[in-house]
Amino acid sequence: MKYYLLALCLLVSSLISAQQSDREITVKGKIIEQGTDFPLEYATVSFIDQQGKTVTGGITDLDGNYSIDVAPGRYTVQFEFISYKTKQLTNQNLTKNTTLPTMTLALDASSLDEVVVRAETTEVQIRLDKKVYNIGKDLTVGGATVSDALNNVPSVTVDVDGAIALRGNDNVRILINGKPSAIAGFGSTDALRQLPADAIERVEVITSPSARYDAEGTAGILNIILKKEKTLGLNGSITTSIGVPTNSTATANINLRTDKFNIFNTTGIRYRDAPGNAFFDNTYFPYDRINPETGETTTIQPEFGRVVEDRRYDRLDQGFNTNLGIEYFLTEKSSLTASAFLRLGDDTDVTTNNTSNFQNGSVAEQITRTETESEDDTSYQFSLNYVNNLDDNGQKLTADFQLARDRETQLSFIDERTTFPATVVLPAEDIRNKENQKEYLAQADYILPIGEEAQFEAGYRGNFESTETDYLLLEEDGVSGNFIRNDSLSNIFTYDENVHAFYSQYGNKLGKFSFLLGLRLEHTQLKGQVEAADIAANNGFDLDFDRKYTGLFPTVNLTYELKENENITLGYNRRINRPRNWFINPFPSRSSEANVFQGNPELDPAYSNAFDLGYLRRWKKLTFTSSVYYQHETDAFERVQESTGQITSNGVPIIRTIPINLSTNDRYGFELGILYNPAKWLQLNGSFNYFFFKTEGFFNNIDYGAENTSYFSRLSSKIKLPWEIDWQTNGFYRGPSNNAQTENEAILSVDMAMSKDIIDGDATLALNVSDLFNSRIRRSFTNAETFTSDNEFQWRQRLVSLTFTYRFNQQKQRQQRGNRDGGEDDGEFEG
Repeated sequence: MKYYLLALCLLVSSLISAQQSDREITVKGKIIEQGTDFPLEYATVSFIDQQGKTVTGGITDLDGNYSIDVAPGRYTVQFEFISYKTKQLTNQNLTKNTTLPTMTLALDASSLDEVVVRAETTEVQIRLDKKVYNIGKDLTVGGATVSDALNNVPSVTVDVDGAIALRGNDNVRILINGKPSAIAGFGSTDALRQLPADAIERVEVITSPSARYDAEGTAGILNIILKKEKTLGLNGSITTSIGVPTNSTATANINLRTDKFNIFNTTGIRYRDAPGNAFFDNTYFPYDRINPETGETTTIQPEFGRVVEDRRYDRLDQGFNTNLGIEYFLTEKSSLTASAFLRLGDDTDVTTNNTSNFQNGSVAEQITRTETESEDDTSYQFSLNYVNNLDDNGQKLTADFQLARDRETQLSFIDERTTFPATVVLPAEDIRNKENQKEYLAQADYILPIGEEAQFEAGYRGNFESTETDYLLLEEDGVSGNFIRNDSLSNIFTYDENVHAFYSQYGNKLGKFSFLLGLRLEHTQLKGQVEAADIAANNGFDLDFDRKYTGLFPTVNLTYELKENENITLGYNRRINRPRNWFINPFPSRSSEANVFQGNPELDPAYSNAFDLGYLRRWKKLTFTSSVYYQHETDAFERVQESTGQITSNGVPIIRTIPINLSTNDRYGFELGILYNPAKWLQLNGSFNYFFFKTEGFFNNIDYGAENTSYFSRLSSKIKLPWEIDWQTNGFYRGPSNNAQTENEAILSVDMAMSKDIIDGDATLALNVSDLFNSRIRRSFTNAETFTSDNEFQWRQRLVSLTFTYRFNQQKQRQQRGNRDGGEDDGEFEG
């Protein structure tokens, strides 16, 4: 009988075990940062079976907690967070609901190239050659553009013209996912005003670039990494925004990942009205003109002693952009990624220029000039990327190919009439400007780890750009309605820039000391051709040129760890600044007859040597970063204003702005940054940058040497209010500055935003005010030999927008996660 009872017990036990194996158990726990006990949000927890296969996993919540359902069994539980050391609990026999011990993860101080500084809402990665800012939680970028988002990044400023500067230097190289790209507009910052900020994952500020990066950009590099999820399954977000003045946008980020492929897409549409204004008050003085043939001197007396221009810009910007890609995992160690980008733009701008001409202190004439411009822009780009992790030790080979094209057609019609003392219709102008750009990129990179601490890299990049500008100016014959081609300004200008680059670098860690040494060789060909002989005759330029430059660009990056939470860095690099096509193209702008910008085909590249000494210290709630930098640049570019010696049809002297090579430019500066989280409800982020520069050089026998001291600071605060409302305020102040001719006044601007999660945290509603006090206005005064100019310019007036974001299968502002050096998997290829 007892045998039957024993058999019955075994049968019941088997049935119970079978039922338990069919159901899932819940495993809970918490992950914190070692040394601070700060919860690690979005850390990864993986369950690996005895065959080495990852069965399931999950991520931690805002407080570092996780709760994951898993089938009973024996597992290795792995805990990961980007740039932290991975930990494992091995041989865990999990048969019932279990709470695992709290895991502490330490910063990966043995990494050759990075130390991470992380606050509750801001992630900053401090590396040997760059700082990485995750801007995903910046409330003020709702409904904003990439250009707006960059203006919130420490060390970076975006002026009212959209020009981007790094530490006060506007010669900064813009990369997308580590490469030059049509997405960034072939070096022009205008395209960044057309892309939604929601497409950005993070921004890398590279003030001391290593040899793997382009040598272009004497100030450094801004590398914009676009979003691409790594979470299994279908997930994404949809963001819509409406604003005043009219600002309507919609952006969708969709990602589908399986074990064999990953499909990602970002698509956006926009409809924006961006009103702006400008004001010029010019005073002209008599000057002497020397006849080059006879040597005789003639005193030129301007017909008008003072000219005041009041401009208004009405811009209607509408467009569409999409970025679609698929990553296919060929094997466990290799993948092939193909992506395509398309941007369509259809813009209409109306510039109204009301001019008052003065004689003897009184208004003698008033003129209204209206320019109506339509712009049709089509950009597309195709990219292929191959990655092969050759072994488990980090040996890797990557290869890239990229093709990009941009076609832009601008049609402008300018009509002009006097309104005082009598209404008189003046001859009109019809301008047609077609620009066709194309770029090819081929790249290969190889990484070879040597032992546990050393690494060798080598690679090649070929970048080939060509820009053709077809400019046609038709001028009305009187007011007859018949238009005649202006042969002295109409032209077809072709500009080619071809760069071959080879690099190698070696890094190692010796105790607390790490170094990364590199050398890059770049061969550059700059080639230009203009089909318009009259321009050369009128301006004395050599328009057909073919120049070649070969240079070596060494880089040195050093780090010494004083303590686990404290280090110092030292960087050196040599860099080049090549003139872009709009700095070379000699035809003048036509939005104003009397104030024009004209390129200089005789510009040569500028070269710089830069040093950067940095210091980092972390406390429990406070992170402090600082650096001192110096840069010496030769043949530096400088924009100068001068009289052309010509007058308009109604007698106003024409002033042109032209870029030139000056002899030297020395820049000294220091910057400070603080991340402070005094309480869970309050986060503060501040930075301060102070710089001094000295320029020496002559042009047309005029000394353009100048010394200038300036600074800018930024403060951001985020407060958690009751009812789960977040309130963020960003303040920016740029101090006054000057060069040899122009003094610029200080600029203060404030952005403010409030947001609240709704629909159980799956959606967020945000109200954003950009330029709260409508004070983002550039005011300057120019004092030249023959004139003075007092002017101001405002690109866009205050903007109020309401943004709605809905997320599916995705926690709020999910951060990129994966292996510790996950940048490469995110589409970051740093050749």
